[in-house]
Amino acid sequence: MAVVSGSIARLVAIGTVWGLGLQLLIDLLVRPGGDPMRYAWFVAASVSILTTTLIVRRVAWRRLRVMRQHGLAVCRTLAVGSGAQINAVMDRFAADTEHPYVVVGACVEGENGLVEDVPQVERLPLAAGSDKQAGDDLVVGRVLAAVEQVGATAVCIAPGSQFTGDRLRALSWALNERGVALVTDLGTNDVSPHRLWLRRAGASTLLHLRPVPFRGPRRALKSAFDRVAAALLVVLLAPVMLTLAAAVKGSSPGPAIYRQTRIGRGGKPFTMLKFRSMHVDADVRREALLDSVQVDGPMFKMYDDPRITRIGRMLRRYSLDELPQLFNVIRGDMSLVGPRPPLPEEVASYSQVESHRLLVTPGMTGLWQVSGRSNLTWEETVRLDLSYVDNWTLGGDMRLLGRTAGAVIRSTGAY
Repeated sequence: MAVVSGSIARLVAIGTVWGLGLQLLIDLLVRPGGDPMRYAWFVAASVSILTTTLIVRRVAWRRLRVMRQHGLAVCRTLAVGSGAQINAVMDRFAADTEHPYVVVGACVEGENGLVEDVPQVERLPLAAGSDKQAGDDLVVGRVLAAVEQVGATAVCIAPGSQFTGDRLRALSWALNERGVALVTDLGTNDVSPHRLWLRRAGASTLLHLRPVPFRGPRRALKSAFDRVAAALLVVLLAPVMLTLAAAVKGSSPGPAIYRQTRIGRGGKPFTMLKFRSMHVDADVRREALLDSVQVDGPMFKMYDDPRITRIGRMLRRYSLDELPQLFNVIRGDMSLVGPRPPLPEEVASYSQVESHRLLVTPGMTGLWQVSGRSNLTWEETVRLDLSYVDNWTLGGDMRLLGRTAGAVIRSTGAY
């Protein structure tokens, strides 16, 4: 739902800009040589209207999210499918409370599947029998009875369900007569709506999944933007970086810059730069602290790490230790936005799914940075990184850069 909300905001902004441009063009054609102040007022009014609309929309969405978190403005949903698939659907629904769907009951296909946390209202036979029409009528009738029993306003068909073809059409007709919505879960996790495209092919309705542009003009534009923006930031922040370097150098023995091997796009290693936030013997002491690791998975993270220096704790709190990575961005080893840059030992333990994080250039910030940083579990970090890889857009990068400022100020998960 947050993605849909963001799409609406983009449509509002694009519509306002196009409307403004069209109105100015018409005005110039009808009244050439008009008063410049008139155009200035017109632009100012359009910007004010756009700003007000986006603010009101944001407030409305926040209010709606709060209502849904308290069980209001929700869509009571009956889930249909095997027990395992219904449980998986409920897990996916529970991971995000911004959508309206709340499962209140289940129709389980087969005799053995079990569902958790919600009433199992009906069981549906897997075999249609010799009379297909009678079998379809029996199954649809049981689903309709379950809808009435739990007061559902929507029926969700889980992936792999026997509801296909004529049976699905019969169910949709019957639900439509009762004002009940029909939704299907395709099992495509973390796919942004901008990649989805409904198409007709004869009598079939197809869901077309657009490929992610890992190469081409948009990636070249991202790389150019990264390098130019990083170079400008280095110039602007040079006094701050020099001051921090001197503070790190003077606070404890050792160099100001810490160099560490990380794995970049395509599995290529590179040397990542950071302001040193730990004592120089941190790598030696790492083995002795393995039992104190408080985050699961291959990442080494621990709260109140004794290896961190006093000034290093402040640098980490506000992500100032990462400023030297701007030079990595200029060199092309990193991007401003992307997945977290992994260590070689982390990559060595990657599964085939996790290795997809290496399809894009790692970033100074990303979904993991604005979603909790070190407070995230390994599974959550992987899911966020894969979501970024699967749904990358230039506009999404701009929004993440904007959200990063708030995440740094709040210091959530920074240790």
